[in-house]
Amino acid sequence: MTDLRTHLHGLWLPLVTPFRDGKLDETSLRRLTRHYSAHAVDGFILGATSGEGMTLRDAELERLVAIVRDEMAAGRRNVPVCLGLSGADTSRLRDRLDETADWPIDGYLIASPYYVRPSQRGLLAHFEALADHAAWPLALYNIPYRTSVNITNQTMLRLAEHQNIVGLKDCGASREQSIALLRDRPKEFRVLTGEDANYLEALTDGADGGIVLSAHVETATFAAVYAETKRGNHDAARARWHEVAELTRLLFTEPSPAPAKYWLWRSGLIDSPEVRLPMVEVSSELAATIDREIERRMKVAA
Repeated sequence: MTDLRTHLHGLWLPLVTPFRDGKLDETSLRRLTRHYSAHAVDGFILGATSGEGMTLRDAELERLVAIVRDEMAAGRRNVPVCLGLSGADTSRLRDRLDETADWPIDGYLIASPYYVRPSQRGLLAHFEALADHAAWPLALYNIPYRTSVNITNQTMLRLAEHQNIVGLKDCGASREQSIALLRDRPKEFRVLTGEDANYLEALTDGADGGIVLSAHVETATFAAVYAETKRGNHDAARARWHEVAELTRLLFTEPSPAPAKYWLWRSGLIDSPEVRLPMVEVSSELAATIDREIERRMKVAA
């Protein structure tokens, strides 16, 4: 295991979970892990939104983590792994922290409680209770357009003082709020954007990296955008960004991760584009659009 606080930067991939015939597709999962471990990916998020974690049984989630770790060990390149957890019951989440405490992970990505819309005092108490209890460090996930509650900067800065809360996946949908947090945060508190379309913008504003679903495609280019930005080569970063900016729109044309799974299936990285209800596979219209884009990019690469 690694020290998450020192590794929570760069390009992180919220890995999709491949299914086939209703089951976890272990063959495709191993192929995905080998493929992305060989690329410039700085960490994996497993079982979160992009990984359809809310549809995974406990045994499937545990198997998912074990396979990814096994394949990374075989390839001799271990990157940090965070387990995505979510829920609106603090007590139940504490139980999940206990149940996963001996799993081979480096930390957790924990979203705000959804639907119940707690107050800021409630959010503070919720996350502090989890951080006090967790065996591994926590990165928080602020995504108010899914949870219906925003973690304000005042609350976030108090949480950032907790020794077991090391960072944030920022999907707050407010650039003003994000810039203020980057300005005021403690020195070692990491902020990664989770908004694919704003990846370059967030890096330019000072974010430490991104958790980017679109980086399942053209991974090296997304990594280069980060590297060029951190070197201060903003023109070069912008040029590389233009190569992939359209992907961040195309892969969210319909509910994610169905478009990304379709792309990965058509590219041969997974054996099925299957998703679990209430998600459905992409429409025939979007499938045709993705097919054309894959063909176009193959011609450019050739």
